[in-house]
Amino acid sequence: MRQRQLGPGAPEVSAISFGGMPLSIQERPDNEADAIEVIHSVLDAGVTLIDTANVYCLDDNDIGHNERLVAKAVGNWPGDRNAIIIATKGGLTRPQGRWERDARPGRLKSACERSLDALDVECIDLYQLHAPDPEVPFEDSVGALSDLQNEGKIRWIGLSNVSVEEIEIAQQIVDVVTVQNRLSPFFREAVETGVVEHCGEQGIGFLAYSPVGGGRLNKKLPGHPDLQLVARDHTLSPHATVIAWVLAQGPSVIPIPAARMVEHAMDSLSAAGVDLSPEGLAALDAAEFSTA
Repeated sequence: MRQRQLGPGAPEVSAISFGGMPLSIQERPDNEADAIEVIHSVLDAGVTLIDTANVYCLDDNDIGHNERLVAKAVGNWPGDRNAIIIATKGGLTRPQGRWERDARPGRLKSACERSLDALDVECIDLYQLHAPDPEVPFEDSVGALSDLQNEGKIRWIGLSNVSVEEIEIAQQIVDVVTVQNRLSPFFREAVETGVVEHCGEQGIGFLAYSPVGGGRLNKKLPGHPDLQLVARDHTLSPHATVIAWVLAQGPSVIPIPAARMVEHAMDSLSAAGVDLSPEGLAALDAAEFSTA
């Protein structure tokens, strides 16, 4: 597995990592053992970064489900646990299954405490602000993460769903190690608004979530004519070809595809050793990926 730098002061991690969300939300595996098998499969394949969140669950009564699942899977994996970095997040809630923002400092600190318990650790490797809260001064939310870091409860700080301006504001308060924003051929705003470029210039790891579009959009990929041609040229599936395109967007980009099944997880990882040809990249850059 190729490696990429996680961020300033942090180690290298697998160039493609793994997102745990679909193992804990609606349509999650009925059998916990099946979910653990998926996590073990990516660890066996060389993945060293797993991304989770306290709100990867069904609702507020299920908070921490994915964190507990990831902790259990990593804990009983026969490989080197110390080689695995677990990233989690705080700043959202799930009332009645909705996704709502709450990044008040007090709520972030209490969420972090619950995540420490769920992950069964004394210090979280990477703790990310899940999203800025329009009802809370951004500096206050970032300041809470600074407090948690000073208390020894988190090692590295990350941001998610942020702009270049917000990254720069946070950098005046803390050392930002990672930024996690959406990036796929369907949604290229992280490239178009300069977030990927800024992260590259600063050495900040850019964690690309939903790299194949997420939800219904990834089901459109096999029928995309331009993508079919590039995939055939590189002997990849359409989904893996898209992940290779995401990897090519910058040297700090680390896609975090998710999967409910082992075969889908392995397909995503097949992109790790592939460099798309200049012609293939140009074709996908120019292609339209409709979200309709």
